[in-house]
Amino acid sequence: MKIEQLLVQHFYNNRQVKLQGMGSFTLSAHFVMPKENDKEVEIPDDAIAFQYDPRATADDTLIDYIVQQTHKMRSLAAGDLDSYLVLGKQFLNIGKPFKIEGLGMLVKNQQGALDFFKDTHFHINIENTPAALKEKTTSSDISFSSESKTDSSGKKGLLIIILAIIFGLAGTAAWYFFNNTDKVSSNNTPAAIQQTKTVKENIKPTDTVAGNVAAAVHTNDGYTFKVVLMQTADSVAAVARMNVLTARQHTIIMYKSDSAKYRLAEPFSLPLTDTARIKDSLNKFYYKGKAFIQLQ
Repeated sequence: MKIEQLLVQHFYNNRQVKLQGMGSFTLSAHFVMPKENDKEVEIPDDAIAFQYDPRATADDTLIDYIVQQTHKMRSLAAGDLDSYLVLGKQFLNIGKPFKIEGLGMLVKNQQGALDFFKDTHFHINIENTPAALKEKTTSSDISFSSESKTDSSGKKGLLIIILAIIFGLAGTAAWYFFNNTDKVSSNNTPAAIQQTKTVKENIKPTDTVAGNVAAAVHTNDGYTFKVVLMQTADSVAAVARMNVLTARQHTIIMYKSDSAKYRLAEPFSLPLTDTARIKDSLNKFYYKGKAFIQLQ
């Protein structure tokens, strides 16, 4: 079970939870959790209160609950929680919401404080916790998050599959790098940029657009992976889309995937274990399910 799910379950069971460096949530004493199973519950406006506190420390009761549910060592449970909160702060720092499904979302305002917007409805299961928090067994995405140990043989098989996928991605990235380094460097010349003007026979980009393409196409500058959101042979459309996303405070890079196509991507300097979570969040809020992960 994911840290997000355990956090929300603990909140509804304990009626309060504290997030390190963010603040604390409190469930009103007047709100009574219904006993019926699989029933949608409407949360009153005043049921959940959030107090912003950048000096908030770790919640020991939450860590104890994670240890109890996952049977992990306390240090590992605390590390998983810290990684989850660090990822949330990364989203907040780049102007994106930090959504906690079953509870609501945090958004950083112009003063640098955090505002809370609660979920209005959720479902409950037999443990009086939101059923929406259950694992999505039909998901085709690979989760890199830590899960409780249920079957040693199944866990070994899953580990082998994950390692095979990681090595496959690494091999693909290495092949791409060695076969395209010279192409990328040569395509950064003014002559190569001029050739992109002939991609569409009836459209001639201005010198400004060509200059933007030349400035945007570059190699890796320290990030660990990219979320690719667009691939096109139309340099004008690529630059226009990049300018729109940049105006929305996204960090966007543009580069060539082959001799004729450009890619737009958002880079991240985070561990590879966060790739699935980052992609899902961006697809959900911004890229409409079209984004995919590319390593360095």
